Amino acid sequence: MPRARPCLLRPSLAALSLSLLLGVAQADTPLFSADGYRIGLYRSPTPNQLQGGAIIDTPALQTLLSQTPRPLLIDVYRRQWLHGRFIEDQPHENLPGSHWLANTGDGDLPPAWQDYFARNLNTLTAGDLARPLVFYCRSDCWLSWNAVKRAAAMGYKTLYWYRDGLDAWQAANLPVTPAQPEPFP
Repeated sequence: MPRARPCLLRPSLAALSLSLLLGVAQADTPLFSADGYRIGLYRSPTPNQLQGGAIIDTPALQTLLSQTPRPLLIDVYRRQWLHGRFIEDQPHENLPGSHWLANTGDGDLPPAWQDYFARNLNTLTAGDLARPLVFYCRSDCWLSWNAVKRAAAMGYKTLYWYRDGLDAWQAANLPVTPAQPEPFP
């Protein structure tokens, strides 16, 4: 009587089928909201253009920081929010003089966070919509892209996107400071 041969192909096909199904499900999940904000895969390659703001690199940012009026630096990196407070799971640093408006770069921004963003920008700029603002997070991070787009929609006119953010600043061996998010709400 012939011996049955183990079928190694079936588990491989099952795994392949599962990964294809997951890939299709992921492909069906939109990356952008109806109003054009990035809503998923925030840490992925970012575009070389942005409507409403100028993309700057480290030397351009250093030049801007030496001008008057000095632009406001806005860090939008995420911080876990739980039970009405920010949870410090790991220390965060940002560029000296920055204002950390945590969680305001999400694509689907709940009204309370939208108000936090708007209120802080209004306070920091003293209502001056022409005040230069530089938004950043990390390299390959869509959060700051969203924040520039959101600030432009709010009427701010002089917007910059420091596309490679904190990672580029640190790679240039420039100083950073320990950061705490602006209080919410």
